[in-house]
Amino acid sequence: MNVFFAEFIGTAIIIVFGGGVVANVLLSKTKGNNSGWIVITFGWAVGVFTGVLIAAPVSGAHLNPAVTLALVLANKFSLSLLPLYVCAQMLGAMFGAFLVWLAYKQHFDATEDADLKLAVFCTAPNIRNLLYNLITEVIGTFVLVLAILYMAAPEVGLGALNALPVALVVLGLGLSMGGPTGYAINPARDLGPRIMHLFLPIPQKRNSDWKYSWVPVLGPFLGASIAAGIFVLFGLS
Repeated sequence: MNVFFAEFIGTAIIIVFGGGVVANVLLSKTKGNNSGWIVITFGWAVGVFTGVLIAAPVSGAHLNPAVTLALVLANKFSLSLLPLYVCAQMLGAMFGAFLVWLAYKQHFDATEDADLKLAVFCTAPNIRNLLYNLITEVIGTFVLVLAILYMAAPEVGLGALNALPVALVVLGLGLSMGGPTGYAINPARDLGPRIMHLFLPIPQKRNSDWKYSWVPVLGPFLGASIAAGIFVLFGLS
């Protein structure tokens, strides 16, 4: 249960920072309204840093189902623990999204644009072409996971000392690869909050864009699998 809670709280913290910074930038009447993309990418990066720092000593700080899958495929983690980790990550992402909604409830109420409200919870492409959107998520997650595989210890995952390097990778990916799709690079980060958007009592909200929802789930899993394959097949371990 300590491992479950570590993955749960670590993932929740990522969403509190990440969803929170998106809310601050996009929603009406906030202190950070319209402060821009760089602010958003820094918020997500600091969220990853904090989540990894807290969870690493207990669970190895996967905090991402795609990372857990890649570690299993690279023989760095037990397959039997994958369901436990993914469940904790999904529930943690949902709880983090709930906290963001609670903190920004008045601003959700004050915001008229339903697309901006949805963007606090999940990603969407600026140009909707599902094939290219999928490719973008595959590339971004491939880079993230390959970097993590270099850092992860066998049967553990990330250590606390890897919090800053991983956060810098996420920051760089947001700045360089975040433009087309918003760089989900984490199935739990997108699907968990998207589910919360469906159920939370947000006034004048739109649908949760389920037609796109498979892209930020499948893309990261594919990218992570490719990274793990290259890591193993080409002897990078």
